[in-house]
This record gives sequence, C-alpha cells and structure tokens, in this order.
Amino acid sequence: MLELFHAMMKEEWRIHSTMFGSLSFALFPVMIFGIAFMGAFLVPLMQTTLPAGNLTLILHASYLMLGIMVGGFGLLGNEVMNRRFGQASLLAYSARSLPLKESFIFSNFVVKDTVYYFFLWVLPFGLGYIIASPFIGVSLASALLLLLTLTLAFLFGLCAVFFLSTVYARSRPALWLILLAVVAGGAGLAVVTGTNPALFFPPLLLNHAFTWTNLIGSCAILAILFGVAIALFNPESVGSEKNYRNAFSPLMARLSFLPNPPLAAKDAIDLYRSGSLIGQTLFSFILPLAVIWFFLSLLGPYFPPHGLLFIFAITTGVIASTMYTWVTMFDNFGPYACLPVAVSTLIAGKLTTFTILQLLPAIFIAVVAILSGEIAFLVPAVVLGLAVSFYAVAVMAWLCGLSPNVLVYDVKVLALYLILVGIVIVLFTAAAFANPYFALASLILAVPAWWFVQKAKVRWDAVDPAGF
Repeated sequence: MLELFHAMMKEEWRIHSTMFGSLSFALFPVMIFGIAFMGAFLVPLMQTTLPAGNLTLILHASYLMLGIMVGGFGLLGNEVMNRRFGQASLLAYSARSLPLKESFIFSNFVVKDTVYYFFLWVLPFGLGYIIASPFIGVSLASALLLLLTLTLAFLFGLCAVFFLSTVYARSRPALWLILLAVVAGGAGLAVVTGTNPALFFPPLLLNHAFTWTNLIGSCAILAILFGVAIALFNPESVGSEKNYRNAFSPLMARLSFLPNPPLAAKDAIDLYRSGSLIGQTLFSFILPLAVIWFFLSLLGPYFPPHGLLFIFAITTGVIASTMYTWVTMFDNFGPYACLPVAVSTLIAGKLTTFTILQLLPAIFIAVVAILSGEIAFLVPAVVLGLAVSFYAVAVMAWLCGLSPNVLVYDVKVLALYLILVGIVIVLFTAAAFANPYFALASLILAVPAWWFVQKAKVRWDAVDPAGF
C-alpha cells in the first residue's frame, strides 16, 4: 500500500506542478501560512468585538466546510475516476493492467487526497498560527491544540461527505433516511439541552476542553465513517441500461431566447443525465450552506438584527459562483478545436448555463428569509446574493477561463481572486449592515462583472488552450 500511496503522491504533485510550474504551486501553502501568521496578530483586535470562542467556532466551521468541499470528489464511485482524470492514463486505472482491486486503489486514492490536502491547506495555517503565538501571548499548547482540532474538523467534513456519497451511490432513499435521522437527532438535542447542536461538534468540544476521551471518541467516529464508506464503495457501474429520447433539439428550442442555446442545452443535458445536478446541488451547495447556517446562527447576537440574513446571502452568492465549475468539468476545449468555435464562445455558453442555475441560490435565499422571519428583506437579500455570485463568476472566468477547478491552486490566481472578491464582500456587507435596502446598490456590480467577462473572452481567445 505504501508503494502505491507514494506513487500517487508523486503523481499528484507532478500534475499540479506541470500545470502551474513547480515554484508557483509550491508557493500556495506558503501563502496560506502567511495569511494565518499575519491574521494571528489581528486576533486581539477582533476579540474586542467578537469573543475568542466565536472566533474558534468560525475557524472550525471553515475547516469543516473545506473538508466537505474536498470530500465532494466521492459523489459517485464510478464518476470519480472519469471526472477526476478524464482521458489521462493515471495510477487510478492500474486495476485494468495490474492485479490490484479497485477498492484497494480507491482506498489509496482517498488517503492520498486526505494527506495531500492536509499539507496543502491545514498544516500551513496551523504552522502560521503556531509561529505567531509567542508574539500574541498564546501558549504553544493552545496553538498545537488548535492545529489538532482544525485537522479533525477537516477530516469530519471529508469523511462525512465521503460516507454520504457512497450511501448515495448505493441507495438514495437510504441517504435521505440518514439525513432525516441526523436532522431529527440535532433537533431533539436542541430541545433537550436548549443549546445549539453545533456546539456539540466533537473537534469544538475538544478545543474547549482537551481530554483523551474526547480525542479517542472523535478518532473513533472518523474511523467508523471512513471504514463504512470504503466497505460500501462500489467501483462497478450499475448494470442497467438507460435510453433517452432526443432532448437536445426541443431543449435548444426552449432556450432559444438565451445566447448560445446549443451550448446551454448540451450543458443542461450533461448535468441531468450524469446525475450531477442532484449530487452537486446536495453535496456542493445545500450541505455546505446548511453547515454554515448552523454555525452562523450562533453569531446572531453580534450582528445587527437583519445582519445574519445578509451575511448568509453573501456567503450563498460566493458558493453559488462555484456552480461555474459544475458546467466546466465535463469537457475541455480540445474536442472543439477542430470546429469553428472560439474559446470565448464556450465561455459565453458556460456562463449562460450558470445563469440558469442561479435559480437555485435565489430560491434558497428566499426560503431562508421566509423561515427566519425576515421576509421584508427578501428582495434585497436575493439581489445581494445574486450580484455577488455573478461578480465572483465573472472574476473567475477572467482568471481561469474554462479551468476554474484547476487554476484555483495557482497562487497568483487565488490571491488576485481573493482580493477582487474580498473587497466587494467587505463593502457590501458594511452597506447591508448600515441599512438593509442599501444592499440593492449591489446591482452596480453588473458593470464590473460585464467588464470582466469581456476581458475573459479576449484573454482566453489569445491563449493556446492547455487541454486540462
């Protein structure tokens, strides 16, 4: 197992370093380290308005979210190999030529990704805080404990989604029963204890009061989730035949009012027939936002009366912008190179499909506004969420073209994306906090969004497509 694991680690590094250059990709964890180191010096200032316990809560929620996003690669067992690797000849396919079981290879693949992203995201952040701790009066033991609990939060997100996705591949009714049981259990816990169930998150309990019992219990839960997921993993395709009527022509006619209706119709059919529309909506949109709402609800007293809704709307907008990766993961420019289709035309087509998908975040924000009793601010919240989403996707298209899920690990690309989107988020968060109807001013983001899209078309038409 170690030999295959080592080979997969080398393979992963070579893929990323080939795409971005060894130096550029190697600087990515250095950037995370720098953000944590410099951010640590702001902790004493933030504690004047936000208690340390809530800062810890935000950090753990963020790394739980990161684990959920990384764990999304396990949406469907037989989809992982195809979507992740496409036509490439990689070690994940070695079962075809070597006497290795696919479940064994997939186990190595999961462990490899866990370790790889730990060193890429978790460890650099923890080290940055540890090195800064003597300068801000934090003990080394507390800093090390934070690294441990952030690692556990990341693993909880990853293993939970991996477990749920393998159940989803086996039986969708079983998945819904498990989710209903979790929701019912959380509601029951809230009724009995009178406390938000998010406070019982094992890594958070461990951070508040370290005990070996809590640590062993957390590790046992992770081991069970991981073990059951591997046991349920089925590498074989379902032995059923699916026949579809010609949906392309009728759908293209229905979408004729949109620009590039043929490309929009193709993307919509790809999403529907692959099952990704359900899987991605559940694991990459609803589940992360449900977790965020769970933890944000604890911070309600520190926001203005309407602040929580608008923070959630902005967060929904940022996550909704990642739907662009849903429609760019099926194909690259290679198959279109022999056709009279420009890269800019494909980008426009993907953005058209993205626009259709924005019905999901609009409905989601509206439902949250109604359920939270903030129906008076439903329209400003929806406008703000969609404005942030369209602006963020325009920046993404400009920076990444047709490869957003790959180029995000380029340090220069990520840093510029965070700056351009972060400034907008800060400005409109402050405006919405001052007056909820100021959120309607976010409509002005349509201007820079249009500009970035036009720049994206010119930029990527002039670049020879890399093919990844």
